[in-house]
Amino acid sequence: MKRHSTSPTFALVAGEASGDQLGAALITDLRSRFPTARFVGIGGDNMRSAGMDTWWDSQELALFGLFEVLAHFPRLYNIRRKLVQRILSIQPDVFIGIDAPDFNLGLEIKLKAAGIKTVHYVSPTVWAWRPKRVRKIARATDLVLCLFPFEPDFFHGHGVAAEYVGHPLAEQIPLQNGTVEARTSLGVTASGQVLALLPGSRASEVSRLARPMVDAAALLSKQLPDLKFIAAMANPAVEAIFRSALVSHPGLEVRIVPGQARRVIAAADTVVCASGTVTLETMLINRPMVSVYRLAPATYHLARTFKLIERQFFALPNILAGEALIPELIQDEASPERMAECALRWLTQESDRQALYRRFEALHNDLRCNASERAATAVSGLLEREK
Repeated sequence: MKRHSTSPTFALVAGEASGDQLGAALITDLRSRFPTARFVGIGGDNMRSAGMDTWWDSQELALFGLFEVLAHFPRLYNIRRKLVQRILSIQPDVFIGIDAPDFNLGLEIKLKAAGIKTVHYVSPTVWAWRPKRVRKIARATDLVLCLFPFEPDFFHGHGVAAEYVGHPLAEQIPLQNGTVEARTSLGVTASGQVLALLPGSRASEVSRLARPMVDAAALLSKQLPDLKFIAAMANPAVEAIFRSALVSHPGLEVRIVPGQARRVIAAADTVVCASGTVTLETMLINRPMVSVYRLAPATYHLARTFKLIERQFFALPNILAGEALIPELIQDEASPERMAECALRWLTQESDRQALYRRFEALHNDLRCNASERAATAVSGLLEREK
């Protein structure tokens, strides 16, 4: 029996902190359309604050990489099995999987087969990594909500309904982000140059990036003695890993800031960061950066062997621009020497920085589309359509 459309039930599953933020904004906009709607599923603090009944916390799904996921497969399988049972028991009007494709797509296939409308919010990077997943997405979803303008055409070419909604971060982050204000709030001296280090949010990635980042900072401190260093730590676990890497350079002073990644980026002249959403945040805050990443060796070898990576670029600013605006250092290229060399260019070449500022501002404007409102409109439209 179809539930009355003015009081729908939405089941949502968000993976990691970024998904929790997207989910909370979407819930808020959906509730403005459906004040008596019910929201249930997997989410974090933001989604709970927005009024969602969370059955599990989103941190349960905070994994990355083929082998990392496999190591936790029994636990994830058990959660998904119980989750399917709970969702089927309440028969929501729409299921919305937010990111976490390795978990959500299989879940969506089961729910769609049971007659529940399914939405996947945040396109899996099939245009860059494991492109054959598009066939699974076609089986899993009634609609894909895309954050980037180049994505819908890819899906339409494979018979998948998709809409571009823009990126919520483009609205959340202002076009102007003052360096002095950010430094003052963090207690950092306003004068002189500052390099920010952001090694990532997962212990696995930080364990591979912390030491080369710290070594790069040590190299730069010799070339630019007045350069200051500041590092944003996503959680206590990654901070412990980063501090252990600092032990090898007792004379190196790095100001460690728990959380506040965006403020740390705004306080910096240049950023060295793990490839991922933080590259987009850095672009929107308009700071030059060096994007670095190291996968688990087995994952990287598998990707190379089976040609799972299709995209020319990895960093989002380069993908959006269609050209190499910033350096991308992957795997062995992510060495202390190369990190230091690339960061030094941004710190010393004023004309290069100014050209980058202009490109980043233009890209920022392109992504400002009232994303959460557009996503809610798309979900509402699906809710009104018969299967």
